[in-house]
Amino acid sequence: MGGNVPIEVDTIHQGAKIRVIGVGGGGGNAINSMIQRGLSGVDFVAANTDAQDLARNQAPYKIQLGKETTRGLGAGARPEIGQRSAEEDMEEIREALQGSDMVFVTAGMGGGTGTGGAPVVARVARELGALVIGIVTKPFDWEARKRSTEAEGGINELRKHVDALITIPNQKLMNIISRQTTFKDAFQRVDDVLYNATRGIADLISHTGDVNVDFADVRTIMKDMGDALMGIGVATGDHRAIEAAQNALNSPLLEGISIAGAQGVLVNVCGSSDLAMFEVQDAVKIIEEAAGEDVNLIFGIVTDESMGDKLMLTVVATGFRYQEVTKTQEKTAAVPTTPPTTQPQLQPNIRSVNPTNGNGMSRPAIPVNSRERQYAIPNSSPSGVRELQELDTPAAFRRSNTPGSIRINSLNDMSVGSSGYTNQPGIISLGRDNTKDAVIEKPAFLRKIMD
Repeated sequence: MGGNVPIEVDTIHQGAKIRVIGVGGGGGNAINSMIQRGLSGVDFVAANTDAQDLARNQAPYKIQLGKETTRGLGAGARPEIGQRSAEEDMEEIREALQGSDMVFVTAGMGGGTGTGGAPVVARVARELGALVIGIVTKPFDWEARKRSTEAEGGINELRKHVDALITIPNQKLMNIISRQTTFKDAFQRVDDVLYNATRGIADLISHTGDVNVDFADVRTIMKDMGDALMGIGVATGDHRAIEAAQNALNSPLLEGISIAGAQGVLVNVCGSSDLAMFEVQDAVKIIEEAAGEDVNLIFGIVTDESMGDKLMLTVVATGFRYQEVTKTQEKTAAVPTTPPTTQPQLQPNIRSVNPTNGNGMSRPAIPVNSRERQYAIPNSSPSGVRELQELDTPAAFRRSNTPGSIRINSLNDMSVGSSGYTNQPGIISLGRDNTKDAVIEKPAFLRKIMD
């Protein structure tokens, strides 16, 4: 018993199983781009209703959706057909995703298969216990309005079935291309963003670096977090770390939204082997300060010699929807359901405005005095010469003759008001007049009727 006992290492489980499934034409294009660029550590699956497009896809595992519904001819830009087709082949989807620890669902929203099918795929993946990340694009502004409307509906449905959702507005890419950029190159930029978003998360898990991040870390940041924001920054030179961090925070993909208040932040620092310790410190510190001291920040370092002297920083911030819901609940709880007990009893000649706060809860009544009620409830039409003459007098001066009203003195009135304030030319006196025989004023708009 005195010898050393050998430690058995379980070599059966080789790490987290990550799958990327592209749904529809846009999702399939993203899959092809990821494969061509050599994204490693993940398995690829393509799912489409268009059999011809699916045959050209480079994914090793392919699912033809809706064989009976569409007969391989596509969904015809109809999300309901895409949904029905995906539901028709749910068992095949389940078989393809079985055993996954993390599933990326990528699609271009606005069409038929991606918009209607992606939520079904995400639902199946989540039922299998996987951490599900949605990475989708929204249409350009110049595309049909109906397409944008369909995209919003698909995104809202997808949000129900993913742990975290990264939405990339294609229109924001117009800010980083020139007028000479070709149509093909512009859409390649879209695929590049989808690639970087997927790689930025997957590399943290599948690649062992000097600072390693395991699947449990990523799960902590992204599980049940709702909407997520992503920024990518690339820089070179002596201050590349600081510039890359600033570029990531100012990325067009963030739509000008600050990451402040995020529940969790993932930071992927990618560079060659000459990446310095102080560069990592500078970059991560900038991101942490932008997010706030209470953020749960996890960062990893991925070494890639193909980066050369470039440094790339990928930032994924999560938990915004959770925080919005929490703040809304706190605000709702703080609104009183009944007026304060110290509120004075309203008199018969005072009406009460008692609006709701949008949640069906009433706010304390706002009293409106009788003088204000005069403007809200107009008198009958003017009659008689005397009343018409009175209506030719400016309302401000007529008001000074009304009992209990605010008195406004003319420029030449140098008398002392009843309040005791000395009136100077052009100065308003807040004294109240006790005239008893004043007439009841008429609203100003009635004078206009008689003009």
